[in-house]
Amino acid sequence: MVKRIKRAVVLGSGVMGSGIAAHLANVGIPTLLLDIVPRELTKEEEAKGLTLEHKEVRNRFVNQALQKLLKQKPAPLMSKEKLALIEVGNFEDDFHRLAEADWIIEVVVERLDVKQSVFAKVDEVRKPGSIVSSNTSGISIEAMAEGRSEDFKKHFLGTHFFNPPRYLKLLEVIPTKDTDPNVVSFMKTFGEDVLGKGVVMAKDTPNFIANRIGTYGLLVTVKEMMNGGYSVGEVDSVTGPLIGRPKSATFRTLDVVGLDTFVHVANNVFEKVEGEEKEAFRVPDFMKSMLEKGWLGSKSGQGFFLKKGKEILELNYETLEYEPSKKLKTPATEASKQAKGVANKLKALVYADDRAGTLLWNILSSVLLYSAKLLGEIADDIVAIDRAMKWGFGWELGPFETWDAIGLEQSVRKMQAEGREIPAWVTEMLEKGHTSFYKTENGNVLFYDRGEYKAVEENAKVIHIQRLKEEKGVIKKNSGASLIDLGDDVALLEFHSPNNAIGLDIVQMINYALEEVDRNYKGLVIGNQGKNFCVGANLAMILMEAQDDNYFEIELVVRQFQQAMMNIKYSPKPVVAAPFAMTLGGGTEICLPSARIQAAAETYMGLVEVGVGLIPGGGGNKELYIKHLNSFPKGVEFDLQKVANKVFETIAMAKVSTSAVEARELNFLNNTDGISMNGDHLLYDAKQAVISLYDSGYQAPVRKKVPVVGETGYATLLLAAQSLHLSGYITDHDLTIAKKLAYVIAGGNVPYGTEVDEQYLLDLEREAFLSLVGEPKSQARMQHMLVKGKPLRN
Repeated sequence: MVKRIKRAVVLGSGVMGSGIAAHLANVGIPTLLLDIVPRELTKEEEAKGLTLEHKEVRNRFVNQALQKLLKQKPAPLMSKEKLALIEVGNFEDDFHRLAEADWIIEVVVERLDVKQSVFAKVDEVRKPGSIVSSNTSGISIEAMAEGRSEDFKKHFLGTHFFNPPRYLKLLEVIPTKDTDPNVVSFMKTFGEDVLGKGVVMAKDTPNFIANRIGTYGLLVTVKEMMNGGYSVGEVDSVTGPLIGRPKSATFRTLDVVGLDTFVHVANNVFEKVEGEEKEAFRVPDFMKSMLEKGWLGSKSGQGFFLKKGKEILELNYETLEYEPSKKLKTPATEASKQAKGVANKLKALVYADDRAGTLLWNILSSVLLYSAKLLGEIADDIVAIDRAMKWGFGWELGPFETWDAIGLEQSVRKMQAEGREIPAWVTEMLEKGHTSFYKTENGNVLFYDRGEYKAVEENAKVIHIQRLKEEKGVIKKNSGASLIDLGDDVALLEFHSPNNAIGLDIVQMINYALEEVDRNYKGLVIGNQGKNFCVGANLAMILMEAQDDNYFEIELVVRQFQQAMMNIKYSPKPVVAAPFAMTLGGGTEICLPSARIQAAAETYMGLVEVGVGLIPGGGGNKELYIKHLNSFPKGVEFDLQKVANKVFETIAMAKVSTSAVEARELNFLNNTDGISMNGDHLLYDAKQAVISLYDSGYQAPVRKKVPVVGETGYATLLLAAQSLHLSGYITDHDLTIAKKLAYVIAGGNVPYGTEVDEQYLLDLEREAFLSLVGEPKSQARMQHMLVKGKPLRN
């Protein structure tokens, strides 16, 4: 059996096949992507004088797939550079190359006979011990392997990715009775540690776990809408974030997925089950009419919703005509908006005696009972079902967590009063006095499993901040941040202000943390498990002080923030920043001076202050410039002006990376900074980085002077900004900001090549920041961002 996957082959270059190949390239695995050979020439190929024997024609499908990868939004590749890791070929000329692969993934058309014939050929050419898997969304894995060799069967399983593979966390792993248990455990670890996925073990049943329950839930919702006389828009207004589900709720989700895809998945179960369950998977007639009309959703321009100009219309499923979109507002929806947390919101909704309460109770109670009924058939335990729904469908709570949230006893009493059939194992559980599926004991989460509670198994690299706090308490906290013991003599500074925005409270905690770590710890991790790492400084506070002409206060805050960043940089103990998701403005400024950055793969990093009429004020300009300078090997000559130009462009255009890989290309990260593919392992990886730095005898960097481009360099930077202004690309105020930024990056009025102190650069930066805060147009930009959440161009 393979010990490491060094090369992979993906068979089939459709949306899923090319998406999986892109994700393998993201994690650095060279991948060969194959598809069938076209049977006829296109008009363009004929015009070029090509024949069916030309390589360009024979690899057409795969080449087209690669072009689509570069244009797709959201981007399947973490960087365009990653495309170089994908090789192209076709089933006829390149099939023998499967012998080079450690993992072969089949993603061809969803037909059992086609898959079986592909696997027969794979069996002839694969090397013994290589892993073979199918990405089917619901065809029997066992049936695909019929008639294959013993070694093939031992190394064969289902690996069901969710679309898009880069972004959706769930990977369902489906072994057969013949799959070697070592192969299963290898794929689970590989899926988590290398691919960065949340792996769930599923059984070989129609649609596995997430699509079985997810499809059932969507169809129940459609039927409850029809039974209760609700509209499409009304249903979507209460089946999204209100109940801890994605913004796309029900019908917008169907529009994104595509009605054709959804009906195919529903029919897959419909054809394989009996009785009442079969009825549940019967697609309503109006949806079949939509299919006939080609109203498939986003890909066809209309589905359950249609955008006309700025207005979004909803489909009336009785008349099949579009009407203005409606929302459901009831006392329960209003009460739930006031409730804190999903559990309390759900409680406020499902027991309410109004239109929203009735609809949600009917949907949720059906999904909960269905999930409980399928336990043992689709998965071995409730944890697998809950994780599949959270990671595959973006639910905040899985079915059994939801059941705990609304109260197991109360809900079962209501279900029984309605004459619903409760699965025997649930009533037995209640009879034994167990009133929740999950409970916490001594910092461990336990789940109910066949009469007893067992510990939830997790990868050793998963750290839960909340549990750490419950177990060990905090070293110190204020309104903005907490200092926590991460174990192994490493401390963690966790931000928890609104949006993790930086104010004086966080600055004070940074300074306290550094002092405490210097005395008692090996090093510090700066990280959290909020929605975003940090979206920058507290803009509302800056604007308020500016409108009150309180510049002394702003100057003090900026100076203290700059000093805290210098304290991070020159800390005697290593500081590792662990950014993820939005890491903007001040969030990036906290990362840049750290001894090391350990970023989650999905980190969107940038100095975006220009968008609110400012420039970075916490040392971001200086640190990005120094990071660029340090990227050149010692003794290598380089053009200082080119460095200044690049930094100026990155900040003036408020460039934000679309991944940690791209953050490295923009020089926010350097080659010694790390990237964690699995966001759940980020704090563990950051902690290991601290230990590694400490153990290798970490010493704070020596303070050095910084060479700048000075007056002549300032003129060069200004020229670029002025030409953009003249051609109408930037406004007058953009030019004002650009002049200030150019002055700071150039290092002021000094000769080219002058070496200046870091404090001098910080002073220039602070002065420029303060002068821009006082500009009415900058204040208008700040106001607009706070109110609308979008930048203003003025």
